[in-house]
Amino acid sequence: MKEYGDELKLQYTNQGFFMSSDATLLQRLRKFVIEEADAQREALERQWSTPLSQRVAKGWAIEGIRILKVDKFLVQMRCYTNQSRFREGDLVVLHRGNPKDPDAIHLDLYYDGGNDLEAGLIRGNPYLLQAEPDGWILDQDWFDTSEFYLAAIDQIADSRRGRSIILPVIQGNLYPQIDYARYQRAREWASHRDLNESQIEAISTSYATNLYHLIQGPPGTGKTLVLAHLSDLLVQEGSRVLITGLTHRAIHNALNKVHQVNANLPVCKIGDQRHAGDLKVPNFETFDESGFGDLNNGYVVGATPFALQTQRLMNVEFDVVIFDEASQVTLTLALMGMLAGNKYIFVGDDKQLPPVTVFAQSKDEVSSIFSLLSGRAQETILDITYRLNDVLTEWPSKTFYGGKLKSSESSRKRRLHLIGEPSRWDIIFDPEAPAVFVDLDHKNATTRSMLEAEIVADLVVSLILRGIPPKEIGVVTPFRAQSRLIRTMLWRMIDDEEIRREIIVDTVERMQGQEREVVLVSLATSSPSFAAQIADFLFSPQRLNVAITRPRTKLILLGSKHVLLSEKYDPELKDRIDMLRDLINFCTNIPLQGGLL
Repeated sequence: MKEYGDELKLQYTNQGFFMSSDATLLQRLRKFVIEEADAQREALERQWSTPLSQRVAKGWAIEGIRILKVDKFLVQMRCYTNQSRFREGDLVVLHRGNPKDPDAIHLDLYYDGGNDLEAGLIRGNPYLLQAEPDGWILDQDWFDTSEFYLAAIDQIADSRRGRSIILPVIQGNLYPQIDYARYQRAREWASHRDLNESQIEAISTSYATNLYHLIQGPPGTGKTLVLAHLSDLLVQEGSRVLITGLTHRAIHNALNKVHQVNANLPVCKIGDQRHAGDLKVPNFETFDESGFGDLNNGYVVGATPFALQTQRLMNVEFDVVIFDEASQVTLTLALMGMLAGNKYIFVGDDKQLPPVTVFAQSKDEVSSIFSLLSGRAQETILDITYRLNDVLTEWPSKTFYGGKLKSSESSRKRRLHLIGEPSRWDIIFDPEAPAVFVDLDHKNATTRSMLEAEIVADLVVSLILRGIPPKEIGVVTPFRAQSRLIRTMLWRMIDDEEIRREIIVDTVERMQGQEREVVLVSLATSSPSFAAQIADFLFSPQRLNVAITRPRTKLILLGSKHVLLSEKYDPELKDRIDMLRDLINFCTNIPLQGGLL
């Protein structure tokens, strides 16, 4: 292996990397981090400088906020009108006219129920909210994380681990080796855990590798269960395991599954208590508070990569680092996590959503760590889905997974179960047609369609009346504007706050990793020229894959075939348009003229 500083040639990959040296790679990454932060800062400054009336009209802000209650970290608010593009998980700022006011209150939006909102306090004086509860404005906020990325890049350059392990792995100059004695031992152990062959193989190879391994988990294939069993096996041999990822939700899901698999394992999360949410294992503010440092045997710790750059987890060493949802983890974020150990397991699916960035001049820096390492023959694909029935499995399997994905025995013949009085939408709900396309034949809609929103809301209410629990219904759409419109329609029809909270209506990005019995996908766009302008977003194969693989028994795709005419505005869209056309043709087509059957 060449030493750091030597010229290292990297063959061109489908991610676009073609670096001449480690130093050049790190320089490019530093440049990307700085430019990404500058782009986000400038975009927010421009947004904040726009007059309030325009920000409200564009969905960038909410005015007339009234504070209902402040309870520790939780802030409950109400507004008269909410046409914002905010969604749960967004960073927002409460102020009285100037978002940059030192007295502004910075929050994490937990719940958006239209007129009622809940958010977690990040920083600011909550007593100001109680003293003057009326007249607040809510704007989008942002937190600059560039210093964490830059610090990690510097550590890569300065540390032996960075120079001798991490950079050679990234550059394609260091490959893992398999210890076959460990491999056989792991297979014997995993074969007694009620796992399928691909899951056993993923666990065994990951356990036996000396460096890294990728586990590709198509929708519903049990990647979190595999991660949990692998963690169990590693801890039993005394390994210190870090589970990390892009989101708190992903980390929580993984830790909860580890606890479910073996409740006797030492498992905790290190992070801010306000993010603990649905976590079923202990949460500590710092590693020192956990007491895990005094344990002589193995353990599992969950944390974001950023925690490794703060006093929460700084300088804490691990034997194995497991990245969940690694297909959404950028290279720069992955480097931060890789500094914590010498062995890495990446769990993800590059056929689902890639990382989201603002500044994307090239694909070099914005590729996920999973995509970068994929194709180097150090990968296991999980090939049995326990979510999708046989019909719902067929199209994504042939389109994205080379026909390898199959539905399990338990899910194969699963069908939608309806009770109650028949509705006028029963032709759409037909259990023997698991995938349907409802063609509303509307024209010239861009990011929102009132007709689609009204039909979707009516379908959701009818599904509830036909016995489908609200928590088992999901609505997915590419656009925040359409998501808001659908919510508005639904809230007019459903008064019960508990039912409202159970129905998820969101964009594709927020639905990855989730599943429901029934999923309605509202395409919204029917303007071919507009669709052509945003083709990279609207016709993204990964976005389409995520949207249609959330349901267990019923997919209801709503839109207008006019969007398929986008090709005439840009012939280069042909392959992507053909993919959407192929999906529509695969579905049972139901024409709906003007909302009428």
